[in-house]
Amino acid sequence: MSIYEVFMPALSSTMTEGKIVSWEKSPGDKVEKGETVVVVESDKADMDVESFYEGYLAHILVPAGNSAPVGNAIAFIAETEAEIADAIAKASSTTSTPVLIPVAASSGGSATAVVEPVTATQNGSNHREGRVVASPRAKKLAKEFKVDLNAIAGSGPFGRIVAEDVEAAAGKVSAPPTVTPIIAPVTTPVAAIAPKPAPVAVVPGQITPFTTLQNAVIRGMVASLGVPEFRVGYTITTDALDKLYKQIKSKGVTMTALLAKAVAVTLQKHPLLNASYSDQGIVYHSGINIAVAVAMDDGGLITPVLQNADQIDIYSLSRNWKSLVERARAKQLQPEEYTTGTFTVSNLGMFGVDTFDAILPPGQGSILAIGASRSQVVATADGMFGVKPQMQVNITCDHRIIYGSHAAAFLQDLSKLIETNAQSLTM
Repeated sequence: MSIYEVFMPALSSTMTEGKIVSWEKSPGDKVEKGETVVVVESDKADMDVESFYEGYLAHILVPAGNSAPVGNAIAFIAETEAEIADAIAKASSTTSTPVLIPVAASSGGSATAVVEPVTATQNGSNHREGRVVASPRAKKLAKEFKVDLNAIAGSGPFGRIVAEDVEAAAGKVSAPPTVTPIIAPVTTPVAAIAPKPAPVAVVPGQITPFTTLQNAVIRGMVASLGVPEFRVGYTITTDALDKLYKQIKSKGVTMTALLAKAVAVTLQKHPLLNASYSDQGIVYHSGINIAVAVAMDDGGLITPVLQNADQIDIYSLSRNWKSLVERARAKQLQPEEYTTGTFTVSNLGMFGVDTFDAILPPGQGSILAIGASRSQVVATADGMFGVKPQMQVNITCDHRIIYGSHAAAFLQDLSKLIETNAQSLTM
């Protein structure tokens, strides 16, 4: 007979506290092993937290809507109904000190402290005491595609099965997408994937607390103040890109995916721009993972990541991007889907912004700010005047590892690809 403490889990390496979104069980409810007990909001996503043990949810210490530091007790689970009263008494008389069990870090991340007896589904191997560990979306897709989760090796943190693993097992990754065409003005090389953030009701004199997501953004922006940055601007003519977009947008291709693909392909020739600084030296990343900034309707910013964007065909990339944005707005992204970017694209061109500078994200060496495409009067090769659609791009770089000549060479090659070889983005 035992009473178990439920601790606030560490859902990512940067998480210091979590907010209770909802309790899936009420006090007195039976809890099965592996069953979701509570949904916790980490920095940028909502995560299911499962129980390692069978019993009864005896007492909730942190109600829904409240926050608690990582490692703090948030509830008690009693092994038997008879122990519920004892658990309630214990909750009112003691404050526990959690025991943190260190586990190996996933690739590209740092160690996460896992708290027993309850922990998030992404921590640990994908088979835990005979139980498959998979994200909620992966479980849903497995049922839809009739895929056996036991036969899949997870690629998520610590072997967790994620949606992409199920899609790959079902042979759905390379399937031609069937997506409703996205209509966008030809002169603007940015499809409006994300609508403008909804206006927030403001009460004069009222102080509105920051959301968990906004606090995460604040921490990242403050961290960037310690990085010596520099910026380089460039003008790119977009008529060839606009022409390509008109040809393939009916197949579900988005302009965001086209731009991400162009950046990723160019980074193949400029690995330093895809690298990051560390105290030990320059970190050259094994993959080109393009993070794209998306404004959330309820405030804050998130950067879903297009993994290995240089190696994926433009149709699959567009489908992946649509899925990422939908799940980002539903707060269903897994940490590896927004924390593994190696290069960021920030695109305010969809809002009509001509030019702007972007702030370097922590842990990356470069970020590219993309403005809107505008028709401009330009001098032609024959000495005459003509009208061409052009956009302004500005790159911000970490000057500890990247110098002006490196940034300029990258922008020159990006411009050359978009202006003279845009058709290659479909290959």
